[in-house]
Amino acid sequence: MSADFPSDFMWGASTSPHQVEGNNVASDWWAREGAVPGMQLSGDANDSYHRYREDMTLLADAGLKAYRFGIEWARIEPKQGAFSHAELAHYRRMIDTAIDLGIEPVITLHHFSSPLWLSEQGGWATSEVAEHFGRYVEKAASILDGVRHVITVNEPNMLAMMVSLETAARNGELGDWQSPTVESSGDEEWTQPPLPVPTPADAQPMIDAHHAARAILRDRTDAAIGWSIANQAFTAAPGGEEKLREVRWNFEDLYLEETKDDDFVGVQSYTSQQVDADGLVPHPDLPDNTMIGTAYRPDALSLAVRHVAEVTGKPILVTENGIATADDEQRIGYTREALLGLAATIEDGVDVRGYLHWSLLDNYEWGHWEPTFGLVAVDRVTFERRPKPSLAWLGEVARSNGASLTE
Repeated sequence: MSADFPSDFMWGASTSPHQVEGNNVASDWWAREGAVPGMQLSGDANDSYHRYREDMTLLADAGLKAYRFGIEWARIEPKQGAFSHAELAHYRRMIDTAIDLGIEPVITLHHFSSPLWLSEQGGWATSEVAEHFGRYVEKAASILDGVRHVITVNEPNMLAMMVSLETAARNGELGDWQSPTVESSGDEEWTQPPLPVPTPADAQPMIDAHHAARAILRDRTDAAIGWSIANQAFTAAPGGEEKLREVRWNFEDLYLEETKDDDFVGVQSYTSQQVDADGLVPHPDLPDNTMIGTAYRPDALSLAVRHVAEVTGKPILVTENGIATADDEQRIGYTREALLGLAATIEDGVDVRGYLHWSLLDNYEWGHWEPTFGLVAVDRVTFERRPKPSLAWLGEVARSNGASLTE
């Protein structure tokens, strides 16, 4: 078995601003955390707003050469039409720090959290969001010199899901359920109700915003432009083939079709899920399930990448892949299998440009602190960074460009 990756393959890790920076007080997520009963607070998060150089140095010293991080819209435009030059300068310093350390910055412009003022106007359910987003992207473009990859919107399909959930909650269709997160709460007695399937109408504001942002970035930067899709690596249970096509379209392919004028597609994959004649099949309760209740499926990455390549024909950048586990040996085992599967897809001719692990740090998982995805643990009081064996392991994979996977 070999693991051959292109000589210029990008190896790195990812984070998002709200999950690691801390005190994102002008965002809708900050307000939501204080309003939803039982939701844990992000608070200081990992204090990466101040400690980003330390985080990037850990990445570089391990041998990883790419870092996906985000610019927080709520910091750039905390009040509608009022932009912070100081915050723009802060994110430019982050980009400069990455470049100085020999790290390729991969920038995300929206990763779930939005300015509170936007949410109060209807958020991503409104037709005006493309105009608002475009105004912000114009400002962000001014600091992107030297950035080669920009992701406009992270997981628009999950963002559409959140919009559907919040609409259903306002209409009383979810009963007492108030949490807007689509992940497990960590509470063993809590059960997630059936998730509403986002419709093309739910998706249209995200599509319009993506197109607006792409046009602005093409005009003002030299970066490759794309967006990242949450890929579920769906498979059909016996009799579920027709339903699979419907579910796949609503959850993924609708968004993949909108990449035809993009430069690349971001693939984000963690697990696989079956679809039967009635819809999504719940993950069975198995001993090796992850901390958020999903199945242990390292093969999901190759399944997802192959499907995206088939639908889009575009170059692919794996922008997220990882596992919620407290067992770092399990993390290494999962990632090794996922990467071997990825190598096989490349050998079969799929154009994959890089792999960015989720995540660099154990961070705030959208309402909960319990699930740990990171290559680095963080003390939530002192903010001491404690690299796990998986960081050094993935660094060696990067240094060897995958050769160490088969040693």
